[in-house]
Amino acid sequence: MDRKVEKVDIMLDRLRNLKYRLIVDSLLVGAMVGLVIVVHRIILSKLMPLFILFYKEASNNYLLIPVVFMVLIFLGFIVGKMVKKEPMISGSGIPQVEGILTRNLKQNWFSVLFYKFIGGLICLGAGLSVGREGPSVQMGACVGEGLSKKTNKLDNEKKYLITSGASAGLSAAFNAPISGVMFSLEETHKNFSPFVLVSAMIASLMADFVSKNFFGLTPSLYFTKLNSLPLKYYWTLIFIGIIIGISGVIFSKGLLKTQNLYKSLNISVEIKSIIPFVITGILGLTFPIVLGGGHDLIISLQDRQFTLLFLFILIVVKFLFTFACFGSGAPGGIFFPLLVLGALVGNFVGLIYVKYLGIPSIYLMNFVVLAMAGHFASIVKAPITAILLISEMTGSLNHLLSLAVVVIVSQLTSDILNSAPIYESLLERMLVNAKNRYKGRIGKKTLIEIVVQVYSNLDDKEIKDINWPDDCLVVSIYRGEEEILPKGDTKIYAGDLLIIMTNEENSNYMLEDISQLASTI
Repeated sequence: MDRKVEKVDIMLDRLRNLKYRLIVDSLLVGAMVGLVIVVHRIILSKLMPLFILFYKEASNNYLLIPVVFMVLIFLGFIVGKMVKKEPMISGSGIPQVEGILTRNLKQNWFSVLFYKFIGGLICLGAGLSVGREGPSVQMGACVGEGLSKKTNKLDNEKKYLITSGASAGLSAAFNAPISGVMFSLEETHKNFSPFVLVSAMIASLMADFVSKNFFGLTPSLYFTKLNSLPLKYYWTLIFIGIIIGISGVIFSKGLLKTQNLYKSLNISVEIKSIIPFVITGILGLTFPIVLGGGHDLIISLQDRQFTLLFLFILIVVKFLFTFACFGSGAPGGIFFPLLVLGALVGNFVGLIYVKYLGIPSIYLMNFVVLAMAGHFASIVKAPITAILLISEMTGSLNHLLSLAVVVIVSQLTSDILNSAPIYESLLERMLVNAKNRYKGRIGKKTLIEIVVQVYSNLDDKEIKDINWPDDCLVVSIYRGEEEILPKGDTKIYAGDLLIIMTNEENSNYMLEDISQLASTI
């Protein structure tokens, strides 16, 4: 009993001083992640134009076409070998980070960082319809985990640094530090504790500072033709929100069905990886506008007037191209492709408004921007991140009300159509046959933290009256800045941060069980 009390006291003492250690550790994580992502972005900015030029030359010289496909098949084979050797680099990387934070998955952080860096460059550089943000989040999480292991952090401290690294990765990828923090809180960590907030904020700001020193202060998506939408046109937001919500459902279900299709083919990982590279070659020669994540395509919408027919074709091809690339398991995210598709659908609906419903054309770009946020919310189910991300990426806060309307309507539409959050769906599939499941050390203790939600099974109840899972002990309660040492008659309230000690080998199940108790009924 004395040894158990002593162990609790030691862990609580580390916890009380954790905030100050996290400041230093998070600054270091942010700086390191910022440098990794900057190098990745710089190499990519040189690599992709070379491939675009390669495709252009081949389209004018038929003798080069066989060379194009030989190169792409070879690159697809190399990527397939890397995915086969390190399966954790497959796809976006965000579900993998969520799996690690929920103690369901484990990884070799250096191996994942190395292969994701190289694999992401190959896929993005060749022009596959994938984004750089998912890999950036995963690489950032790897840096956070690597630092925690090199400095011998406790298991719970490692989770903070992984979260801060993920936040820094998104921040450096998009020059959007606040969105990086919110995405980590709302999507990856799903926990608003002060420890997570402090570490994520510091790392995200540091990574953004490093990134801006190389790429400048210009927002990632800077639109010169963006006016505030008058209130008399707000009725248009309802319809575009519904259409974008439906588009988001199509995107989510399409990705999952494409994964099923690849799985049903019963072919090797290498062949699966080669398929999207061959498709990329075909489109690079015939329809190069759809290549890559789509950043330049979004920017071009403010200067180019596409016809409704061309936009419709562009939307369909981009949807199918993204499905083919991501479904194969190629290392790359869906973050930017889903924003691009939202922008294209928004442009399509906006053109209908302008041509047939009398909306002035100066507001056309508003529908592009609003649709991006709505598409993100309907697919990822992270509405606050959606609003902040688009605001930071466009460098404008004049559209918060209209953004909120579209985000709410689009997410409600996808909820009504029973569309689950895409990253959670991908994680569930990953866990079915995962070989790298998390296994805690037998006999070791660890701390988990849970935030109590309003009207949950823990809210307004005394500790002694709660049916706690076996082998767990509430060792501390944080209520704002106040630390409470719990007793049997201590009452728990919504907003409390519970620090719970449990066995490391069962911590993933314990986290899930207590999270259900603490969640709103």
